[in-house]
Amino acid sequence: MTPGQIAIRALIIGFIISFAVITGFAYTTLLERKVLARLQARVGPNRTGYIPLPWRGGEKRLLGGFLQPAADAVKLFFKEDPTPAKVDKVIYNLAPMLAVIPAILILAVIPWAPAFRLGPWEFTPYFAIAPGVNVGVLFILAVTSIGVYGVVLAGWASNSKYSVLGGIRASAQMISYELALGIIVLIPIMMANSMDLGQIVEAQRPVWFIFIQPLAALVFYIAALAELQRAPFDLLEAEQELSAGFNVEYAGMRFGMFFMAEYMKMISLSAIFATFFLGGYGGPFVDRFPWLGFVYIILKIVASLFVMIWIRATLPRFRYDQLMSFGWKALLPIAVLNFIVTAVLIVMAEEGTLGPVIDSVKLFFSG
Repeated sequence: MTPGQIAIRALIIGFIISFAVITGFAYTTLLERKVLARLQARVGPNRTGYIPLPWRGGEKRLLGGFLQPAADAVKLFFKEDPTPAKVDKVIYNLAPMLAVIPAILILAVIPWAPAFRLGPWEFTPYFAIAPGVNVGVLFILAVTSIGVYGVVLAGWASNSKYSVLGGIRASAQMISYELALGIIVLIPIMMANSMDLGQIVEAQRPVWFIFIQPLAALVFYIAALAELQRAPFDLLEAEQELSAGFNVEYAGMRFGMFFMAEYMKMISLSAIFATFFLGGYGGPFVDRFPWLGFVYIILKIVASLFVMIWIRATLPRFRYDQLMSFGWKALLPIAVLNFIVTAVLIVMAEEGTLGPVIDSVKLFFSG
């Protein structure tokens, strides 16, 4: 393929994936409201877009609440969107974009399916916007680090003490948990011996990394929740406080962009978790039918989203001192210790000394 064809292909794939994620964000909000309603024994959205079933007396409804995300979008577009006096207008308007853009950029290196051919187009070594990037993990870490700027700058540019405090708390929380996240990401890199996400997926063909490294998967998931500011780590915009936090001065569609960023990051980080620990697009018969790769990774993303919603419905929120203490005193030491032990075991396995050590341990405990 010529460079021009590669660029056109990347643009087309990028548009398709971006459109799918933006649509998925809208219906992730509906999924959350429906699941929370079911878990908490209450009624979720069930009016907008419903089709009554008259042969059952109208009691049963088909697609109840299906158009709720569209109604929410229309409401946000037409809500009053005032700009407070004395804000830094350039940064105030730029901050929501800085929150949304990284959530989409993360998806550039995610592998969605194995290599296949569709007419004149050949997708190798796997289906992605930017396939074969040998520093894909480094790209993800760099892009996710940008997300904190949107939150911090939103608080600073709003010229409000409440917003500034929310931004400061945001930077402290996200930096704290990024350390554990960055260290634990090294585990799948070492096990696959590559930073290419496609190679990491291929390395999980015998067995998913979550079964080999369940502790690393758990630490990654907890740190990802903290990066998302999802419950029980949603101290940046806790509803029970007098002020909402960094976004208190935002309204209308600018507030909607922060809302959009959260749910798009849920999808993106679920895709990363599925790629690192759940085998990505891997699954039965995917070699014979490459389109199954899309099905498998989407199912894994939906399962991860369900767990995030379940956690929000179940666990109480941390106090801020508990949140910081957990990040620095529990999660970070566990991540570092896990990294050291894994590195030692990999080196011992490569040098052929791991077998005798295991035999010695078995002999010791068998008496």
